[in-house]
Amino acid sequence: MQGADKGRTGELAGDGLRIGIVQARFNAEITGTLAEACHGELRRLQVRERDIAHCTVPGALEVPVALAAMAETGDYDALIALGCVIRGETYHFELVANESGAGVMRVSLDHGIPIANAILTVENEDQAWARAQEKGQDAARVAVEMANLLEDLD
Repeated sequence: MQGADKGRTGELAGDGLRIGIVQARFNAEITGTLAEACHGELRRLQVRERDIAHCTVPGALEVPVALAAMAETGDYDALIALGCVIRGETYHFELVANESGAGVMRVSLDHGIPIANAILTVENEDQAWARAQEKGQDAARVAVEMANLLEDLD
């Protein structure tokens, strides 16, 4: 591809980036694994610990509210949403899965900040455990890449 703006991708270099993480406490063991994997990958990508802000909220529906508060400060280059919604016997799963995802996307678009969405929406706990480590790491990579991409596009 030719042209300065074609084929651009953000780099996976996190030095100097400020990252905010919002973690739902519901299904805490799984979201704790997501958070641990995410933090580890951010450090591997050279994001300094002092440049990572991490807060927790009760559940996935509260994640977008905390993300919006972080976005409004203007202090972050990217944000990360961590949570786990496991299907139950009622419609509540669909409500929480759909509304938390829509809320995360709305915050991202309204504030022009990349948000890596690692709110797992799974059928059962086994599926959540099978994805937690990888999705936590992936969220860190997405946040760093998108922060760098948006910086390059400015």
